[in-house]
Amino acid sequence: MKAVFVTEFGGVEKLRYEDLPKPAPGDGQALVRIKASGVNFIDIYFRTGLYPAPPPVVLGMEAAGVVESVAAGVTTVKPGDRVAYAMARGSYAEYAAVPAWQLVKLPDAIDFETGAASMLQGMTAHYLTHSTYPLKPGETCLVHAAAGGAGQWIVAAAKLRGARVIGTTSTREKAEAARKAGCDEVILYTEDDFEYQTKKLTGGRGVDVVYDSVGAATWDKSLNSLRPRGMMVTFGNASGAVPPFPPLTLNQKGSLFLTRPTLAHYCANREELEGRARDVFHWLESGRFKLHIDKVYKLAGAGEAQTALASRRTTGKLLLVP
Repeated sequence: MKAVFVTEFGGVEKLRYEDLPKPAPGDGQALVRIKASGVNFIDIYFRTGLYPAPPPVVLGMEAAGVVESVAAGVTTVKPGDRVAYAMARGSYAEYAAVPAWQLVKLPDAIDFETGAASMLQGMTAHYLTHSTYPLKPGETCLVHAAAGGAGQWIVAAAKLRGARVIGTTSTREKAEAARKAGCDEVILYTEDDFEYQTKKLTGGRGVDVVYDSVGAATWDKSLNSLRPRGMMVTFGNASGAVPPFPPLTLNQKGSLFLTRPTLAHYCANREELEGRARDVFHWLESGRFKLHIDKVYKLAGAGEAQTALASRRTTGKLLLVP
């Protein structure tokens, strides 16, 4: 089968599009024929070695496709089922062997591209707004990269919780996309100091929570944008990892809370996974979330897709298809 992988960590030039042996499902696994795979920053982290894994490292953490076969004893899915998944690396390929418990069945109304575009970012938005910091009506959140794939999901989920949403973007075009996603106010961080503007928009109080996928570049000002006892949720490293800092900083800035969550810990069992996926699919089917797929690339174009994502010039989701 064709797959995209790295044997050495580094830039996109390290990506290899070559044949690898077609996997066979091991204990508790199902073999999925991939129809579409999502492109995410975590794929770049594995490519560069920020997230270490033994080579060869087949990239990709989410996909949708059809179950081709299952290991003995697997009962949650069967051959022919249309499924989607996240949190299992190896989706930049024509086939992937995936733990069966991580597969959720796609509703008839949701096609493969929509399914692949929704799993990781949709469920991330769900756990961030419903569990990590469960937003309440009338609370205010700051969402960085609000026009990006994950950002638009978080904005929409926050609005469903009844929150006021302040988003940051880099361009006026992206600002319009963020407003369409549901942002009440949008700050162009390339033109304005987002810390100053956030404090101004909240009457000097600060926001209840910051959802930050950017990392190092926004770290200090994000902390300064919080109200006393607010929560800093750093869940990505688009600009680089947050540097080490003394915990006393949290005290000095208002007895702040800090968490660095990951989807795997919020979909730790079948019940939790299915509950989040069910809500995400309902948002799509009901029209509460308008999914925007920015571009679909061929699997061989994974390097181009990752370059586009890293440039932060995209709005919405990027996909690969075999």
